[in-house]
Amino acid sequence: MDTPVPVTDPTDPRLDDVRDLNSSDKRPDLPGGKGLVVAEGNLIVPRLAASRFPVRRVVGFAHRLEQLRDAAAADPEVARGLEGVPVHEVTRDVLAEVAGFDMHRGLVATADRVEEPSPQDVLDDLPAGNRVVAVLEGVGDHENIGALFRNAAGMGVGAVLLGAGCADPLYRRVVRVSMGHVLRTPFAHLGSRPTTWQRGLEDLQSRGYRVVAMTPNTETTLAEAIAGAGKVAVMVGAEGPGLTEHAMRAADVRAKIPMSPGTDSLNVATSAAIGFYAAQF
Repeated sequence: MDTPVPVTDPTDPRLDDVRDLNSSDKRPDLPGGKGLVVAEGNLIVPRLAASRFPVRRVVGFAHRLEQLRDAAAADPEVARGLEGVPVHEVTRDVLAEVAGFDMHRGLVATADRVEEPSPQDVLDDLPAGNRVVAVLEGVGDHENIGALFRNAAGMGVGAVLLGAGCADPLYRRVVRVSMGHVLRTPFAHLGSRPTTWQRGLEDLQSRGYRVVAMTPNTETTLAEAIAGAGKVAVMVGAEGPGLTEHAMRAADVRAKIPMSPGTDSLNVATSAAIGFYAAQF
């Protein structure tokens, strides 16, 4: 990790990668703009450095940069990811003016996006013993996407496959809510058309995955749906409307989580976590 270079002028162009982070039309992670990956905090920045995304710049408070140096010293992958990367030391006031809000975490890094692999490549690269993958449709809320990736990482899910209508998995809030696990969990898009993306499920099924559509509108319980399955693809839909009928017809089985009287569903990330756990353990 390079020696930090102090920057005291908020207008310094070296800070442009982290400028206007809260702006809806100028933020640096917009896919149509700079399209950067933005990581915040001492837990997530090292995960970015150890990921496949090449780090461009690190900006932070002096004590946060020292903590990052310690993380690099303890992990060769983090150290390699930070090698030769410009590092800038700033005060809290300077960073707040640049970012557009008080970044109390005091550490932010940016990276370039890389070409997304195909679903086939993601599945080909899974370990031989992988038992569970996730399939999402219409999950447009960034916090739900982030929580899903965090849950997937915690439950040993091998990959996340994105159907039509899903939010950008590399949006800054997704990276933050996922605790950086979206940077480490393989993902790919199955397609963008609402009525045709489901064709990608056929490849999963040919590889021995039982595609389980999570929905409250069935009599089959989750336990019944996964019984005897060697490998499972847990498929969840948008908060509220859930999976489309097109998606559920393409699945092998529909499954519900038995609920207490007076309730019929859970948050999509929570439902997915239960599905991941049931399929994995």
